[in-house]
Amino acid sequence: LTKELQLPTSSTIIDLACGKGRHSVFLNKLGYEVLGLDLSKQSIEHNKQFENETLHFKVHDMRNPIDSKPVDAVFNLFTSFGYFENDEDNLTTLNAIKESLTDYGFAVIDFMNVTHVIDNLVPEEVKSVDGIDFHIKRYVKDNHIFKEIDFDDNGEHFHFTEKVKALTLQDFETMMEEVGIFLLDVFGDYKLRKFLKNDSERLIMIFK
Repeated sequence: LTKELQLPTSSTIIDLACGKGRHSVFLNKLGYEVLGLDLSKQSIEHNKQFENETLHFKVHDMRNPIDSKPVDAVFNLFTSFGYFENDEDNLTTLNAIKESLTDYGFAVIDFMNVTHVIDNLVPEEVKSVDGIDFHIKRYVKDNHIFKEIDFDDNGEHFHFTEKVKALTLQDFETMMEEVGIFLLDVFGDYKLRKFLKNDSERLIMIFK
C-alpha cells in the first residue's frame, strides 16, 4: 500500500482503529511517523510500550474529528469499520477521515468483501486452542454478519458476540459521494489485485 500510494518515508500516517498496534509498529519501522488511534483504552495502554519519537498512540472515537495536524495518509485496516448501529455514524467517520488529510493525502479502508464472505460462510465450527474448545457460530441477520463465540475456562462459561454491517462496494460509494470523497482505486486482496465482486476476499478502497 505504501508503494502504491508512493508515500515518502517522511510521511505522516494515522492508523485508525489500531487495535494492539501491529500495523502502527510495522509502518513506523518502515520510517513513517505514525499516530495509532483506538477506542479501547486497554489496547492503547498496551501499545504505549512501543512509543518513540515518531510513534504515538491515543484513545480516540473514530466518529470524532481527529486532534492532529493534517496527515499524508489514514489507514483503516482489517475490517475496522461498520460496527456502528446508526448509519449516520459511518458518514461522520468518513468525513472525519477526509478532514484529517492534507490536500495531497490519501486514505485506505480495508474491508471484507461481504459477497465472498456470505457465500463462503461457515455456519458452525469448533476450534481448540491450548486445550479450550471455542464453539463458533456465524450467520447473517438484518444486513449484519454475526459471529458468536462460546467457551468454558476454569469452570466459567464465556459468550461473545461480534457483528459488522454487511457493507458492499456500492454502499461505500454512496456514502463517499454523500460526504464529498473521491474513490480513486479498489483492490481485491493484499497483493492489490483487481477487485472481483464474487471472488475477491477483501475490499480495499483508496480515496481522498
